[in-house]
Amino acid sequence: MIRFNAFTMNTVGHQSPGLWTHPRDQSHRYTDPQYWQDLARLLERGLFDSVFLADVLGVYDVFGASPEAALRHAVQVPLNDPLALVPLMASVTEHLGFGVTCALSYEPPYSFARRLSTLDHLTRGRVGWNIVTGYLDSAARNLGQAQQKAHDERYDLADEYLEVVYKLWEHSWDDDAVRRDKRGGVFTDPAKVHAIGHHGAFYQVPGIHLCEPSPQRTPVLFQAGASTRGRAFAGRHAECVFVSGPSVTVVRDAVNGLRAAAVAQGRRADDLIIYGQALVITGATEAEARAKLAEYSSHVNLEAALALLSGWTGVDFSRYPLEATVEYLDTQAGRSALASFSSADPNRRWTVGEAATFIGLGGRGPVFVGDAAQVADQLIAWQAATGQDGFNLTYAVAPETFEDVVNLVVPELQRRGRYPTQRPSAPTTLRQRLFGRGDRLAAPHPARDPALRAGFNATRPQALTPSPSLNALTESTP
Repeated sequence: MIRFNAFTMNTVGHQSPGLWTHPRDQSHRYTDPQYWQDLARLLERGLFDSVFLADVLGVYDVFGASPEAALRHAVQVPLNDPLALVPLMASVTEHLGFGVTCALSYEPPYSFARRLSTLDHLTRGRVGWNIVTGYLDSAARNLGQAQQKAHDERYDLADEYLEVVYKLWEHSWDDDAVRRDKRGGVFTDPAKVHAIGHHGAFYQVPGIHLCEPSPQRTPVLFQAGASTRGRAFAGRHAECVFVSGPSVTVVRDAVNGLRAAAVAQGRRADDLIIYGQALVITGATEAEARAKLAEYSSHVNLEAALALLSGWTGVDFSRYPLEATVEYLDTQAGRSALASFSSADPNRRWTVGEAATFIGLGGRGPVFVGDAAQVADQLIAWQAATGQDGFNLTYAVAPETFEDVVNLVVPELQRRGRYPTQRPSAPTTLRQRLFGRGDRLAAPHPARDPALRAGFNATRPQALTPSPSLNALTESTP
């Protein structure tokens, strides 16, 4: 079966720089609640697994050492918080999942764990977290750091961050801690709530999780790192992984590497659901689809594409002519973005202009063009050649691209028995719907490791801290 996610962002321009200028594009309505609710209803009707909400905490200012190009061309700016969209979209759907990108480098795990537990409660267990460490120096500078940490050091921090949130989500509250006993006057049994006592290299979190267990406890764990260190991290932690690349070779190697990384961590290869990025351009006929491709291509802005590519890679492409070849450079930004072009085809050397043109429609993934039958053929062939489980579908024109997929491609795949035809009879958590193994993470996932409870104190150390005296309170109050 082929799986679909919708790849979008709480912004004007996402993966197709310049396409906001298309007369039918509606992404300028990103501040309109109705825009997001209508999209949620469409994806629910199309039986998508989830809507995957990308995010960054900085501006793309590598190109020309300035944010001017990004601002002028709406290259993922202006940009709003993705988490606020989740309750909005969940309120008009019952099954659609929500994969939310949150960078762990700039928010303490204690407060973050509460935010995700809250969303998991409010969506009845339909939330996933796309774990990212960030790649923009502009984000680090504006969040109090001189520059972002080195690439592998960010993953070292991430490993400990995950350890902390696992303790909070999975182990701080026993399953039967919440009693809601009105007659006895006990809402929560204090003996069944545990301070986690975490003291690590990066984080000190002595206390309890503030939230009672949510439907999934730990949200479904998404991850997108494709570097060597990123794959090892995904093999240990991730449940769903997003990959992108301009060729079958790049994507197949990424998929094989990720599954091998999971096995190396004592997990099964199929413990990972892997989605590959792609753009579908389709119509009632091949001619109509080709006409759309030409129409969309005329709105691609190369300067905007280079601003985006510069931010992804940390390389200022304003310093290179369009005919210069793209080579792999070891930067502290997103290593896989540049490497994917360098290794896409050993017999091809991409120029800067070719790379910019390629990402201008749909980012770094393939573009499938044709009528519904032709697109279905391409999707099936790509899935077979790469070993991925589904597609993280981006858009050229919003919401037209998604409408075309739902109205044309989904029915064609259903006719071939390659796409679901109905939802479960009753709503389920996202994890249960994706894996069919229950709402909770299961061993051998590290979140369920009993060793994480080693530092716990069942006697509630927070409760033993003396409260301020009445005199102290009145003396300190004006």
